[in-house]
Amino acid sequence: MSEFLLLGLPMRPGQQRGFFTLFLGMYLTTVLGNLLIILLIRLDSRLHTPMYFFLSHLALTDVSFSSVTVPKILMDMQTKYKFISYAKCISQMFFIFFTSLDSFLITSMAYDRYVAICHPLHYTTIMRKELCALLVAASWVLSCASSLTHTLLLTQLSFCAANTIPHFFCDLGALLKLSCSDIFLNELVMFTVGIVVITLPFICILVSYGYIGANILRVPSTKGICKALSTCGSHLSVVSLYYGAIFGQYLFPTVSSFIDKDIIVALMYTVVTPMLNPFIYNLRNRKMKEAFGKLFNKVKIFSQ
Repeated sequence: MSEFLLLGLPMRPGQQRGFFTLFLGMYLTTVLGNLLIILLIRLDSRLHTPMYFFLSHLALTDVSFSSVTVPKILMDMQTKYKFISYAKCISQMFFIFFTSLDSFLITSMAYDRYVAICHPLHYTTIMRKELCALLVAASWVLSCASSLTHTLLLTQLSFCAANTIPHFFCDLGALLKLSCSDIFLNELVMFTVGIVVITLPFICILVSYGYIGANILRVPSTKGICKALSTCGSHLSVVSLYYGAIFGQYLFPTVSSFIDKDIIVALMYTVVTPMLNPFIYNLRNRKMKEAFGKLFNKVKIFSQ
């Protein structure tokens, strides 16, 4: 098999221009918003803390991940040639599996929030630069190992006559259905890796917030609750978006007769979530808003 046909998003011909404008705007917002977060964290010394260190890597991941899928969607909307070569399909799938990096980074951020609220006096001692660097490095290594495992196993499969992928990117599940080889090992690895990169991090997040909740309820006060919400609000929003999209795929077996549920879920974690993360952290975070105002004033003075 030398190439695959991507059916793309299910839309009528007259809707392509509107969808193209929509996805182009969302992609530009994703790239500019996340690059702005990285720039603010880099320039403002007040943001040189573990939480924002993890956030800068999350922003970089969102830009990279969105750039793997959205440009191809935009190109397919403007051209009738929707084929993708075998090599490009394998490469795209490798980078798509870096979504697991988001899961590990979000888990690291949850641990950071747990230490900040439950052990505030030992925060600087526990969340040292070395530990933060180790957590991020481990996230990258595990994500790379996950992607490489799926990719190498996929290259061992044979594909027969069918080459149509009912998706807007090279989805592993769709590729396995096209294969005429035995896919038992691939499915077993998918299940095992899914537990490691999705389920276990989610359990760790729940445990972290369980301790945070118990710590707040031990000495309940309006001030303590407000402080915890202001500290964890942005992170909880990101967790809800990320895992909501993933679990929604299994909780709602049929969403629409027109749009496949897998496409809706894929759009959520490839397009919508990366776009919303900058808004969540900029609008809900006082330090980020102050850093943005400081940068804006510098640019304003420089332009005069």
